Amino acid sequence: MLKQVVLILFGLLLAIVGVCGVNSGTQTELSNDCFLRIHIRANSNDAVDQNVKYAVKNAVVSYLSPKLVNATTKEQAMEIVKDNLAGITSTADSVLSNNGFSYTSNAKLTREDFPTREYNNVVLPSGEYDSLIVSLGEGVGNNWWCVVYPPLCFLNTTNNQDGVVYKSKLYEIVKSFFGG
Repeated sequence: MLKQVVLILFGLLLAIVGVCGVNSGTQTELSNDCFLRIHIRANSNDAVDQNVKYAVKNAVVSYLSPKLVNATTKEQAMEIVKDNLAGITSTADSVLSNNGFSYTSNAKLTREDFPTREYNNVVLPSGEYDSLIVSLGEGVGNNWWCVVYPPLCFLNTTNNQDGVVYKSKLYEIVKSFFGG
């Protein structure tokens, strides 16, 4: 059974890399058409708003992760997110309310520009990406972004405020495939 799962994951990996990846020396640059990103915008740059942004991030990731675990394409992930927008908003609003904030959140699926971002030698070029946008209150503060599908960014712990280290078996396979 484990062998079959590994073979399926490896096949998925090859499909993603074959369609999306371009190896450029020590980095792998991937097409923005293969990713669904997430962007959580804080209400403001005040410390309390920035801190609750990370609490919301943790709750939204925990809410979405089990729902997305079987998504094998970006389109499937987008459909799952679309079907769960109310749950995402409710999850974020619960965190805000439980922490004493009077403002609420708004979650939507849209396209948005992102700058170039590197996640452990995997480069996502700047450009327009399909994105889950979660705005907290006014949504004008510094933000946190990541990748919903595939979950490459959960490995970047440089700005990890909660000390949690996320791992992706798919990423480890991609990394070893490109000699990283």
